[in-house]
Amino acid sequence: MGKTKEYSNGETTIVWEPEKCIHSGICVKGLPNVFQPKDKPWIKVEAATTDELVKQVKQCPSGALSYYMNDDADKSSESLETKVEVLEDGPLLVYGTLKVTHKNGDQETKNKTTAFCRCGASHNKPYCDGTHVKNEFKG
Repeated sequence: MGKTKEYSNGETTIVWEPEKCIHSGICVKGLPNVFQPKDKPWIKVEAATTDELVKQVKQCPSGALSYYMNDDADKSSESLETKVEVLEDGPLLVYGTLKVTHKNGDQETKNKTTAFCRCGASHNKPYCDGTHVKNEFKG
């Protein structure tokens, strides 16, 4: 696993794993006062309530953003109903806990939101890596 950064408001901590980020912009569009990619630090947890932060982090399609409640580390492992959403010109988002079996037989469990490539150009198949933006994928 690559580097991670944590941002806490005392009640909850947002964890960011930059190597997983596909730069969908969902976080920036959802809470622009919190997620400001041109600033350092780019996550300003004090600019929203804990509930707003958690709701937005749960929408991260790559899993680059996650969270835990500082007084209840088990909160982040809550199970979500499985739901599938097709993003226009982007990945297939699957919300919930999934077991993914790779072509070599390796298995991994994905929690919360997983972004699957629809354009076919990802260098991290079956997952989206944001290449669809560069290739101007339409679909």
